[in-house]
Amino acid sequence: MSKSFRELLKRIGSGTHTGDNLTRTESERATKMMLLAEATPAQIGAFLIAHRIKRPTPEEVAGILDAYDVLGCHLDTSNLPFKRQPVVLGNPYDGRSRTAPVTPITALLLASFGVPVILHGGDTMPTKYGTPLVRIWQKLGVDFSPLSLDRTQKLLEKTGLAFVYLPQHFPLAHNFVTYREEIGKRPPFATAELIWSPCSHLAHIITGFVHPPTEDRFRETFALRGVDRFTTIKGLEGSCDLATSRTAIIGMGNGGSFARLLLDPRDYDLGGKDVPLESDDSLTETLERIVLGKDTPLMSAAILNGGFYLWHCGMAIDLQAGFELAKTTIANGGVADKLQEIKEAIVRTNAS
Repeated sequence: MSKSFRELLKRIGSGTHTGDNLTRTESERATKMMLLAEATPAQIGAFLIAHRIKRPTPEEVAGILDAYDVLGCHLDTSNLPFKRQPVVLGNPYDGRSRTAPVTPITALLLASFGVPVILHGGDTMPTKYGTPLVRIWQKLGVDFSPLSLDRTQKLLEKTGLAFVYLPQHFPLAHNFVTYREEIGKRPPFATAELIWSPCSHLAHIITGFVHPPTEDRFRETFALRGVDRFTTIKGLEGSCDLATSRTAIIGMGNGGSFARLLLDPRDYDLGGKDVPLESDDSLTETLERIVLGKDTPLMSAAILNGGFYLWHCGMAIDLQAGFELAKTTIANGGVADKLQEIKEAIVRTNAS
């Protein structure tokens, strides 16, 4: 048992009247002690539940991310051969279960225009047990999971797209999957993961969220961490995917300012029902049709998301131009070419 950790646990687990929040430094220390297993399983489980009930403060989330900076992996983004700032897409690690994702199409579109994209996550995970991003990529013929961090770095430099795979690149964080299973709830780490950046330098962090208080917590955490370029998306199942069924609520932070964008897909003839996720195989078939430029009910979502992100990352003069650019690029084989380039780059990387 760690006596020093016990004191931190007592601080957050003593209830409304006698409990207290941790400072940023204390939160970093507590996170390190949990990741390094210096605290016992009983202490860790109690901390995670107490922290969830209390709700982490921005200072505590910043402390978690400080610990991730020290103990986690980093991709070197200081000298990438691309003119645009890298984009980190923060999606829930426990995946999607109700709606079909278009995140891979968005990532391929951005990368095809020289906007580097970094994704991160693991395998099927509690508490949702949804389809994880890494599996979707595998179904599309791209397996990021065996790549070492060095090979992932080379893939990013070559193609502008990389996936930080927790079991391979950040096993200390991956070890906490068992705690998610045993406590039956998302721990505060799940909040931090959405805005974690595995980059060595500042990147444009784009994060999904569900509840408005979460967005407020993100904004305050970004301010504490000195992140001046970020985007918050009230997306499908907490992801970065814009819904076609409703007006998108988008927050854009840049250089200390913050602006709100309400994007109604119907204004651009891209509205409609969100496509359900029926199975991994049906999703793969649908995404493959989009890659080939063939029509599918999910095409509107692909154009909506791809066009928005192309505009937001500076590749189009306005939203309408972004949607047209996404549509044309898909139809002309640009997404298919980028996907093939990544497949071939992985083969070469594994052979070297």
